[in-house]
Amino acid sequence: MPKAKSRVQVNNKRASFDYEFLETYQAGIVLVGTEIKSIRAGRASMSDTFCYFDGGQLYVRGINIALYTWGSWGQHAPTRDRKLLLQKRELRHLQQKVKEKGLTIVGVRLYITDNGYAKLTIALAKGKKAYDKRQSIKEKDLRREIARGE
Repeated sequence: MPKAKSRVQVNNKRASFDYEFLETYQAGIVLVGTEIKSIRAGRASMSDTFCYFDGGQLYVRGINIALYTWGSWGQHAPTRDRKLLLQKRELRHLQQKVKEKGLTIVGVRLYITDNGYAKLTIALAKGKKAYDKRQSIKEKDLRREIARGE
């Protein structure tokens, strides 16, 4: 019997408005205790998510995973920094790119895979200027107008 498709998906909507994505990666995320149950319940948010390197490891900051309702003494800290799992060559590549001026790593999407693992889509990104943001708004409005016309 095939597994049901997971519909749990938490998006960082602000990231695509503030940043231009250059490269994207799928990273595993190290969770403890009741965090996976809260994510499966859809009780997570990614408002200002970014990644940083500490001792050659990549960590994500800014994911808020709410406390699990039915949890007891083994609850997790909702806003703790979480370690990301990537291959060594990907980590080295990202670490070199982040040293360049104006590049950062942001979290884009948190989701559950078909086999039950939590994954985080991260992107190597460059910040947009104000005129770039206005251009993005114009393009979005144009696409909306075209969709209405058809």
